[in-house]
Amino acid sequence: MRRLLRLLKWLLAAAVLLALAYQLWIFGHLLWWTKFNPDETRFMSLRLSELRERQPDAQLRRQWVPYERISVHLKRAVIAAEDDGFVDHEGFDWEGIQKAMEKNRKKGRAVAGGSTISQQLAKNLFLSPSRSYVRKGQEAAITFMMEAVMDKRRILEIYLNVVEWGDGVFGAEAAAQRYYRVSAAKLGPDQAARLAVMLPNPRKYEKTFGPRLAAHASRVAARMHYSQVP
Repeated sequence: MRRLLRLLKWLLAAAVLLALAYQLWIFGHLLWWTKFNPDETRFMSLRLSELRERQPDAQLRRQWVPYERISVHLKRAVIAAEDDGFVDHEGFDWEGIQKAMEKNRKKGRAVAGGSTISQQLAKNLFLSPSRSYVRKGQEAAITFMMEAVMDKRRILEIYLNVVEWGDGVFGAEAAAQRYYRVSAAKLGPDQAARLAVMLPNPRKYEKTFGPRLAAHASRVAARMHYSQVP
């Protein structure tokens, strides 16, 4: 019995050490990315694997562009559509989370997430699209670390360069070229609003951009001029 207890204690200690090592690995990457750009995200790796199951030589469409070469209209539209309090909160929109939980309770299923841009970036960089309490907990831990070492401008710059905008399409430059044949710097207000409302489900909306989504884009275009950008 004592041997079993010692073994269990050893296994527990090993699990704790592994978990701490993983958090340190993540923190190290976040520190590196304060100055250097990510080469690839977890989401990119997953999507590329899916694409290559259908087409072995498939490649992702992506091109990093600095913050200054991304249209201010797109910055405002994304903040208006995804996280209106981005510049003010510390990674979490508690009011938005509460509203999402209430909406999910009424619907009886998960239909809203309440995730901020920082939380979405944490998920894109390190995690998977799956939904679980463990994943949400890890997402929260990464968000806390990210907000501690990066300013809002850097968070938004990375987000706009790595977020998914269609099947194999990642980042503002690739999206602008894919949908409008212009650079990310040249996107106008209406184009930016349409791109912003695609973010919750870009692989679906690139195929079916219906009247409801168009109306949502119009609402975003009308209010995005009030959005604060870092």
